[in-house]
Parts: sequence; structure tokens; C-alpha cells
Amino acid sequence: MSTQTPTPAPAAVSTDVIVETRNLGKIYRDFWGRKKVQALKSLDIEIRRGEIFGLLGPNGSGKSTTIKLMLGLLFPTSGRAFVFGKEATDVAKNERIGYLPEESYLYKFLNAEETLDFYGRLFDMPASVRRERAAELIQRVGLQRHRRRQLREYSKGMTRRIGLAQALINEPEFLVLDEPTTGLDPIGTKEMKDLILKLRDEGKTILLCSHQLADVQDVCDRVAILHQGELKEAGRVDALLKVQDVTQIHAKGLSEEAKSKIREIIQQSNSELLKMDNPTTTMEELFLDIVQQSEQRPGARSVGASN
Repeated sequence: MSTQTPTPAPAAVSTDVIVETRNLGKIYRDFWGRKKVQALKSLDIEIRRGEIFGLLGPNGSGKSTTIKLMLGLLFPTSGRAFVFGKEATDVAKNERIGYLPEESYLYKFLNAEETLDFYGRLFDMPASVRRERAAELIQRVGLQRHRRRQLREYSKGMTRRIGLAQALINEPEFLVLDEPTTGLDPIGTKEMKDLILKLRDEGKTILLCSHQLADVQDVCDRVAILHQGELKEAGRVDALLKVQDVTQIHAKGLSEEAKSKIREIIQQSNSELLKMDNPTTTMEELFLDIVQQSEQRPGARSVGASN
């Protein structure tokens, strides 16, 4: 009679949780099996259905390792990772995932239509469905005028767009985007972020990795911050960015007398007035506003603050 201990079944994972890691760790070893670097240490995170989750950290913080473990491209040294309630090492789950890597490895001799047709074939999609899906995605990422150009002629920004299109070819439920705005100009970046938000509104769950902190702030619902393989902070973006001991008041049309009274009230309450000034916009908003005005009134110069 065999006395072999049965493999424990994975604990139940809520259907509202798309990805869950439990004490997940990864050690890379050298040729002799000796510990070379611990890339990930005891990571515990959850990615919930219908949210945009940001994974942040400097180079070498463990972001790429985390993604590879989720996709089943690596085996964990310790802990477990679940995707759609299944072990991440179960590659069958990847049919429900779309992945845009930081570097898109695409066949440069194909054009956009041929590229999407190729990836559609990998999912056994019928020819008619492939053609319809490719046309829809090419329009969605703004490459209609370039759909028959070989990818070797694409700029880096155009390559990111077709890379996103191939990640969407299988109508994935979970989308992993690694540096999706790399190589895009401010207008392209804004369009990419709008598209990501629209995908979330359509019900997709998105994991976003980016060094562009403004992008993360603009689109992510929650974030996890990694450093040297360890989880340092996690939570909702609005809560993490809120400075708890500073109260901000926005008002319009205040007279100097009103401003003086506000200062007096703050002093009387033994508090400190840090700043009372006009609000500022962002460089992105300014740039996009100028471009929009230029399109509406060609030849006219935007009149703003002078230096």
C-alpha cells in the first residue's frame, strides 16, 4: 500500500480575485545551484476583477519576475500564485490572458493585418473571425493608415500600438501591460491611457507596470510598490497620495480681506499656513490644450503666461 502524501488542493480563491500570490518567492541560482540573487521575497498581493492594478518599483525590484511567475513562465522557489483560481503554472489559463511585454517581439516582415492574423491562428480562431477582429483592433489602436506597412517601418510608438492589439486578439479577461506608453508622444500617451480606462470599463482586469508615475496615477485603482524584491506599500492610489496632516481648500474669487481672515483663523487655531496661491495645471494638460486650440484655430498662437 502506498504511503505517499497526496498533493494538497489549492485553497479556494474568490471569483472576485483574478490574481492572488501567497508568500511568493523566487531565487535565481547559478550553474552550480548556488543562490545568486533573491528576486522576490514573500509577496502577498491580490488583483481584483475589473480593476487596474499598478505594479511599481525601480529596475531590479522584482516586477518582471512577478509577471513571469503569474504567467507560468517561471516556477516559484517558495509560496504559490493563483490566476483565475488555478495555479499559475497551469498554462491553460493563459488563453484568458493578454500580454504586452516591455519589448514587443514581433515579426518585422509582417504588416499589422498579417501580425494579428498570425496571433489569431495561435488561438485557433476561424479566418472570418480573425479578419473581423484584426480590422476592429487596428482601428482601435489608430493604425488604419499603416495596416499594410511592414512592422520594420514602424516607429517605437506604432510598435507599442500593434503590440497592444495582439495582446487583445483573444478577447482576454486579464490584461498584463508592461510599460504600455513607452515610445509614445504626449498625444499617443493620452490616447493609450484613455484606451486602458475604456478596457477597464468594459470589464477587463488590468495589471499595469510602468516607470511613468503620472501614467499610474492617472489610470490605476490600486498599486503595489516593490523594492529589492519586497512589497513596501500597497493600497488605493487616492489613499496613498493623500497627505493626511494637510488640509487643502479650493476657492474662487476671494478678496484680499477674505484671504486675510482665513490666515487669522488658521493662526488662531494654532495651525500653520503652508501655502495660499493660485492652482497650476500639468504640463500634459497644457500641451494637449494648446494642440487642441491649434487644431480649432490654425495659425493662431496660444496666449498664456509670459516668462
